[in-house]
Amino acid sequence: MREDYGYWTTIPTRWNDNDVYGHVNNVVHYAFMDTLINTWLIEAGLDIHGGTTIGLCVESHCNYRSSISFPDAMRAGLRIGHLGRSSVRYEIAFLAADDTVIAEGHFVHVFVDRTTRKPAEVPTGLRGAMAGLVYP
Repeated sequence: MREDYGYWTTIPTRWNDNDVYGHVNNVVHYAFMDTLINTWLIEAGLDIHGGTTIGLCVESHCNYRSSISFPDAMRAGLRIGHLGRSSVRYEIAFLAADDTVIAEGHFVHVFVDRTTRKPAEVPTGLRGAMAGLVYP
């Protein structure tokens, strides 16, 4: 599984991520996806504060396989399942320390002009970085 994802990072859980049932609440996984993707985008060179192109989430999905609880951390893997002219489908895996799959999901960004919000091509430099994460 680890070899299927080109980018990995660790995401810690927080005390307030746990719900009354003692595990990280399902909605938190979507925030983890957003954090993973935007961390990678910033590292790849996307100017999230002043750039002319931004990515907007138009679709997200998560399948839950096992639970995790604070204070556990998890490994978060990222790959790209589809790279279009103005859109990208990220695929995500969350793994526990023993490589148990916690959750798998996807997240679709459409890149748009920051001002007009009309679709825009994925910026050239970013497209090059994304190409390195495309999963066959």
